[in-house]
Amino acid sequence: MSEVVAAAADLLLGGRCVGCLTPGRVLCARCRDDLPTEAVPARPDPAPPGLAPSWACAPYEGVPRALVLGLKEHRMLGLARPLARMLASAAEAAVDGPVVLVPVPSRPATVRARGHDPTATVTRRAALLLAASGRDVTSARLLALRAGVVDQAGLDATGRAANLAGAMTCPSAGLRALARRRHRVRVVVCDDVLTTGSTAREAQRALEAVGLEVAGVAVVAATRRRVLRRP
Repeated sequence: MSEVVAAAADLLLGGRCVGCLTPGRVLCARCRDDLPTEAVPARPDPAPPGLAPSWACAPYEGVPRALVLGLKEHRMLGLARPLARMLASAAEAAVDGPVVLVPVPSRPATVRARGHDPTATVTRRAALLLAASGRDVTSARLLALRAGVVDQAGLDATGRAANLAGAMTCPSAGLRALARRRHRVRVVVCDDVLTTGSTAREAQRALEAVGLEVAGVAVVAATRRRVLRRP
C-alpha cells in the first residue's frame, strides 16, 4: 500500500493522528512540526563495553514513541516518512563524510507477522533523504540474525545481552554487493529505539568482525534516562 493510498484510507476509515488523536491523517501537521529535528548524544547507562558513539533525535515518549509503535505494530505506513527524517538527523550527527547506513535485522518470523520490516524501511528512507541533500550516503542490509534469538520485549539488560550474544552475522552476498559500490566503507548502525544498547553493540560486533569500520549508532529515539541533556 502506497503512502497516498494509506492517507486516503485514513480519511475514509476515520483515522486519527497518533499524537493528538485529531481526526484525519495518522500524523497531523501540528504534531509533525513539533517533532525534534536535531539529534543529541545518547548513551545507555551502563553502556555495553566498546559501544560506538550513539545519537538519538528524541526521547522515547510522547509522539515519537507513538510514531515508532504505529509503524512497527500497527502498520501505519504513512509514519515512515517522519521517522526517516528523525533517523536521518541522528545519522548525520553520528558521522561526517561518506557512510553506509545499516539497519539492525528483525527476526524473520516477526517480519512475516507484521507484513513489513519497519527498521529497514526507515533506514532506507533516511539514506535517501541524506543523499537528496547532497551527502554521500547509502543504505545496505548487511546483517542477519542467527536462529534461536527470541523477542527482546521484557528482557532486562543482562537478558538482552545474553539473548543477542553472537546472534548477528554479515552474509557474504551483501558484502560482495557493497564492495562493488564502495571501495572504502564506514557504516552507521541504525535502529528505531536505543534501550540497553545490547542490540546496537551486537550489530557493531558483527560488522567489525568482517572488517567494516563502525563510525556510530543512530536511532530515532532513546529511553529518557539514556538521552543526554541538550546544551
